[in-house]
Amino acid sequence: MKKLNIKKSLTNGITLIGYCVLVLSQTSCSDFLDILPMNEVVLENYWKEKADVISAVNGCYEALASNDARVRMNSWGELRSDNFTEGSGLNDNNIREILKENLMQTNNMCDWSSVYNIINRCNIVCHYAPEVQKIDPNYTLDEMKATIAEMTAIRAYCYFTLIRTFRDVPYTTTATIDDGQTFILPATPFNDVLDSLIVSLEAVKGDALRRTSQEKVVGNSIVVPKENVGYVTRWFIHSLLAEVYLWKGDWNNVIKNCDIVLDYKKQIYDELLKKYGSINDIGLFHNIPLILEAPKGSSNVGNAYEQIFGMGSSFESIFEIYYSGQVMASNRVCAHENDWVRTYYGSTSNTIGRLKVPNFLMAQFDTKKSPVFPSTSDCRAYEYVQLEGNSYGISKYVRRSASFKLADAPKINLGVTNYRSTRDASWILYRTTEIMLMKAEALIQLGSDNYKAAFDLINDVYKRANGISPETAGGLVLTDWNTSKEKMEEILFLERHREFMFEGKRWFDLVRMARRDGNTRRLINNAIRKYETDVNVITVKLSDPNYIYYPYTKKELKANPLLKQNPAYLKGEEGILK
Repeated sequence: MKKLNIKKSLTNGITLIGYCVLVLSQTSCSDFLDILPMNEVVLENYWKEKADVISAVNGCYEALASNDARVRMNSWGELRSDNFTEGSGLNDNNIREILKENLMQTNNMCDWSSVYNIINRCNIVCHYAPEVQKIDPNYTLDEMKATIAEMTAIRAYCYFTLIRTFRDVPYTTTATIDDGQTFILPATPFNDVLDSLIVSLEAVKGDALRRTSQEKVVGNSIVVPKENVGYVTRWFIHSLLAEVYLWKGDWNNVIKNCDIVLDYKKQIYDELLKKYGSINDIGLFHNIPLILEAPKGSSNVGNAYEQIFGMGSSFESIFEIYYSGQVMASNRVCAHENDWVRTYYGSTSNTIGRLKVPNFLMAQFDTKKSPVFPSTSDCRAYEYVQLEGNSYGISKYVRRSASFKLADAPKINLGVTNYRSTRDASWILYRTTEIMLMKAEALIQLGSDNYKAAFDLINDVYKRANGISPETAGGLVLTDWNTSKEKMEEILFLERHREFMFEGKRWFDLVRMARRDGNTRRLINNAIRKYETDVNVITVKLSDPNYIYYPYTKKELKANPLLKQNPAYLKGEEGILK
């Protein structure tokens, strides 16, 4: 009789012990966590019915939402960028060293085991779900395919995050199920992993659910059931495919997948408009529905922020992670509190968190000389940033709502505050404006004939954020940017910087730029802006294309002798394995 020892369930990296015991929980997160201290579980007692699969799937979402994984994944996408510097009370030296561009293989933030834990959970479900479908008549073939699609997408998102962080990583879709089974694998090259992710996602994209419940209109707003954006749908898969193709440089497939998502959003909008007659807080920007900063008939802006980041589960959301005890229908998703936002961004009692905004981003905002927010009418500056004395705190996700009049700009204090009192901020992975800007990026790469279409998408995101209605001319000026591909890329990445600031994407944007350029010149020009000391040293480091990726940990190198350290970290550090 096979038994599974669960005490070793969080081992390092690719040698993770299987988490088949996830199926024990069928009710809530707390029950799931309470059951874990059991020493041994008889494997044959589980994976017998649909409920076992559902419980294991819940465990995958739980792992994706865990603070151990989220802090790392968010840090990997942000800390080295020009968005963050050290804030108040930072007591984690690992994060402090990354902020200083002093990366070492002993830095605990380079530990990827929590992400491989998610991957292995997904692999286990993919391994057992077909077997359950054969023996439980209540678990249909279509349901099983949808399950495989969910797990394939979450696994692909994790691998995609890993290769953007470390470049080459061990890759497997085989589940580690018992103590006697380990995988010692060499790192698979970045492009090979990318190709494998595309194949796997293309194979399951049609199997995922479209949605679980119907959207409706209440008052002025579209209400989206949390289960529609709290777990994987085919729209998440198409969004992920679009971004993977973006890194591959397959521009036509980027556009194809973006259009599928944008067309779906328009379809839902049209259905609701036909049913309810009017939707006051949505505007059509070149036929793409976006939440307006100021609903029709209102002079106050902040509506888009409140719905997208304050309330969550907005019409623009495609996939987001829920926190603080919010359990989805049928217990689909359950999660911890969002300590990343509360601890590192800020709270009611401490509006300067352990991370803060570098002064260069906002110091000249009121005189329209900010390198990121040149317009004092940009709502995002007031919604995302909080001025406290001479420092700028991060208020994105932290505040519950923001309502103010742009007519008062720039005299209004940066940040009209209404901070959330609990750690329940959802974390958004994809939303409509990202689909728009990915499509714009691909159009730019296709050549000058597409610059106008790309510019319209960029300008629509900008206009919404500046409170400009879709029907009103204004915003950015095409002739300022359409003179060259580099200028179009400049406004594209600038708009991405403004729109997705503090969302765990900025460093990955800079890395993608550097990979496309074949050098780190533009990455350096952006990244070094936050530094006031050691600028020359950091510039030299970042001049090495290998250094824009993280090192493997010393612990992982010892556990897996087939891993070869990134050459940027093979000298100049005590204890490096050469």
